[in-house]
Amino acid sequence: MGGGQIATRKARLLTSAGANITIVAPEITDELAALLGLEGNGDPPTPHRWLAEPYSGTDQLTGARLVVVATPNRTLNAVISADATVAGILVNVVDSPELCSFIFPAIVDRSPLVIAIGSNGTSPVLARQLRRRIEAMVPAAYGQLAAFARELRSTVARALPDVEHRRRFWEQIIDGPVASQVLNGRTEQARTQLTALLALQQRNPKSLNQGEVYLIGAGPGDPDLMTFKALRLLQSADVVLYDRLVNPEITNLARRDAERVYVGKQRSEHSVPQPQINQRLLELARQGRRVARLKGGDPFIFGRGGEEIELLARHQIPFQVVPGITAASGAASYAGIPLTHREHAQSVRFVAGYLKDNRLEHRWEEFLSPNETLVFYMGLAGLEEICRQLVKRGRDAATPVAVIERATLPEQRVLIGTLESIGGIVAASRPSAHTLIIIGSVVELQSQLGWFGDSAGANFQNSARMDKNLL
Repeated sequence: MGGGQIATRKARLLTSAGANITIVAPEITDELAALLGLEGNGDPPTPHRWLAEPYSGTDQLTGARLVVVATPNRTLNAVISADATVAGILVNVVDSPELCSFIFPAIVDRSPLVIAIGSNGTSPVLARQLRRRIEAMVPAAYGQLAAFARELRSTVARALPDVEHRRRFWEQIIDGPVASQVLNGRTEQARTQLTALLALQQRNPKSLNQGEVYLIGAGPGDPDLMTFKALRLLQSADVVLYDRLVNPEITNLARRDAERVYVGKQRSEHSVPQPQINQRLLELARQGRRVARLKGGDPFIFGRGGEEIELLARHQIPFQVVPGITAASGAASYAGIPLTHREHAQSVRFVAGYLKDNRLEHRWEEFLSPNETLVFYMGLAGLEEICRQLVKRGRDAATPVAVIERATLPEQRVLIGTLESIGGIVAASRPSAHTLIIIGSVVELQSQLGWFGDSAGANFQNSARMDKNLL
């Protein structure tokens, strides 16, 4: 009942569900006519029809299963609602929950998986907001995963007649590497893997104890910078091994019942040596546990991720690597310093800045181009040596330098100087070791793009968060 924009929106939803629709309205929108194939123009017959007239009584409701009332006339809406109720037909009156016998929930459509969010008609806007959040958490590929499970459901049921055994098998599939293959678009490989696992289950039911390791880049600190895949795997893990640089807010996103193990390291203080971490990942996976190895930034950029998966690969333990936003990208973006810029730098170089035996072993002559940005990781203790070597080899002592402390976090701080002056600025400001160093003329842009001087990082980040929330 009605032919305006609201009726068009409802018709779009109903036709996608396979409904045949009758429109009762003197006029309808062009979009609604096109949606229902009512334009004419010699088109083939449509299952939908349009009664180009006002509502005149219950005769127009004959044969209806649902009635959706979307006219601007509240009195008329109440009449239609009453007529439909007397006729035993479900009725929905838009924005009038007291006149409804059913409501339309906000839905997340990942067909054949569908998630509905309803507020009993009290706050459609809130329901839609929750829908948007769930849509962000449930990737579109989950529909492919549901279809994959539907396709193989009877095959699994025949092979595993015991209900409990079958349930545990599907839990392994949905939370494990087979599902990851489907979510990544590799359905044929997933089908082959499931078939092999199913055959193994029939021969040896105890084989469900196969573990897996997820090497997850947690990003530079802000939880909002984690990828959907990182969050999904973190929340499916039984055990979480995390670094010192991982924000506790990110660790708290793990399942509540997941075991959490701190294996953080810092300069000259290794709480757990790297070989022991590697071995622990192997042992946990052999116990049949799903292990999330959370690493700050990206695991393959100064994260020693290659060493950790090397041992797993040698012992044929399944693993997945999830890249994260590396500290250079996060720190530069939140501080308002582009790493490359047409007028300043055409390349960027990531360099390890930590001292070994109080020395830095680099080919310093390769770092002298004024058109290249240098980013030093773990370089706070070696800052003075870095600046001294660059100036000694010929880089201009007036080259701008930024030291960014606790990048992307609310307490982020940006210290600006030059190769000549930054040492004294850092000595006076005493930043923590959670820092990144950016060297190059792009740092000059921070005064324009970082907005608020020395506290630019935190303000830049908070303003970005405020704008995002408003949007």
